[in-house]
Amino acid sequence: MGKDNNGDLNFTAELFKAADKLRGNLEPSEYKHVALGLIFLKYISDAFEALHARLQADDYADAEDPEEYLAENVFWVPKEARWGFLKANAKRPEIGKLIDEAMEAIEKAPSNEGLKGVLPKNYARPTLNKTMLGELIDLFSNIGMHDSSDKAKDLLGRVYEYFLSGFASSEGKRGGEFFTPRSVVRTLVEMLEPYKGRVYDPCCGSGGMFVQSEKFIEEHGGKRDDIAIYGQEINHTTWRLAKMNLAVQGIDADIRWNNEGSFHRDELPDLKADFILANPPFNISDWGGERLAEDARWRFGVPPKGNANFGWLQHIIHHLAPRGTAGVVLANGSMSSQQSGEGDIRKAMIEADQVDCMVALPGQLFFSTQIPACLWILARDKSANGHRDRRGKILFIDARKLGFMVDRVRREFSVEDIEKITGAYHRWRAKPETREKNGWTDYEDEPGFCKAATLEEVRAHGHVLTPGRYVGAADAEDDGVSFAEKFEGLRETLLTQFAEGRALEDRIEAALSGVALDD
Repeated sequence: MGKDNNGDLNFTAELFKAADKLRGNLEPSEYKHVALGLIFLKYISDAFEALHARLQADDYADAEDPEEYLAENVFWVPKEARWGFLKANAKRPEIGKLIDEAMEAIEKAPSNEGLKGVLPKNYARPTLNKTMLGELIDLFSNIGMHDSSDKAKDLLGRVYEYFLSGFASSEGKRGGEFFTPRSVVRTLVEMLEPYKGRVYDPCCGSGGMFVQSEKFIEEHGGKRDDIAIYGQEINHTTWRLAKMNLAVQGIDADIRWNNEGSFHRDELPDLKADFILANPPFNISDWGGERLAEDARWRFGVPPKGNANFGWLQHIIHHLAPRGTAGVVLANGSMSSQQSGEGDIRKAMIEADQVDCMVALPGQLFFSTQIPACLWILARDKSANGHRDRRGKILFIDARKLGFMVDRVRREFSVEDIEKITGAYHRWRAKPETREKNGWTDYEDEPGFCKAATLEEVRAHGHVLTPGRYVGAADAEDDGVSFAEKFEGLRETLLTQFAEGRALEDRIEAALSGVALDD
């Protein structure tokens, strides 16, 4: 099994290299829609053709009836949109126009309601090299050509995911807007173990959290139908990528879009999710918080107008079911910031016992930023969820020394790194019988890596959640909080102290003026 996967990965990597060579002078941000659109077209055409062949062999079925495909959850592909037709015409100068017409025909099919407005349709534009399009079609024609239909579908799903990652890497900072690195997503999914229930992501990007959740279930012998997936995305282009990504993975999901976003127009206001996985944009300053000052979601305090981090955390807690858990990627400043009331909100969340575990991540894990981030693991009810009672306790994990450099600028977690982080968390929260059943050792603090702290210890640290304070890391180590964040926090503290000092002086002066002096 591992061998096959490695072979598929090598094939996928080589395929991406070959496709990237064809890109020429086209920007990665533009080219990704060209390549991903064709991979999607290949996927739905292959799935259609496989079912078409089965229906043709059935005397009681009509292979040209779209309803037959709807019943099997397969998209109907009209004749002019089938891969074989496009491949036969790949060398014609009007191939761009034929691809656009194929996309339109698929969207117009009555049974393909979920694809309306999703597929790219600008292949005929004059600036797009038509020879390159023909070569891409030839290149993608080899995907899964000699495999069974199920293996071919699986391989196409992996190709799509790999290409998303490759383009995110090429785009750098902009790539981070639609793609969370696989090792970060994998860590979150493995920690939360979303086996059954409702899974939600309020800023879902291209849908990576959902794909990894489904893969986790499959790898652990569960059934895809055991989870229901919900998401929202503010960027329409990214939403389209997510819809295609999930379709290629064969994942049924309710993904909403509007241009106002989850804060200002929550598309799923009544949803209570069992699992929430999210990588919100870090430190967003222009999120329109001033228009939401009275919002019911701010249970623990009104988030500052200049930073959305604690808006995201509270939005997520608001959407958690009574026994739900969440994993959120945020900038390191969220663990220690005292500015604009953030410290008070964090304190209120801690005192309400909503924080289960904090993980400090190394730098260079992300396409969009070089600064380190952290994982917040939240739980609405730490006494339940099939685990031991963890009320009044928080697990701290310092993972800053883990990972390996995949190139000059970016780090990834190995399988062992992910197991080290998730293993510590699982052993810590597990009941003794669960540890015994799984053959796990008892949880023990590991100096420099993990520490189970009490609420009293967290209070002693001023409700700061930086793992390095608890696990025994050297104080001199970089905590990943930017100088600007630290400076602003210190400035606010100093101004507060000045104000308190002036108030004290006024009180002393007033008291002294009332004292009568004896002659």
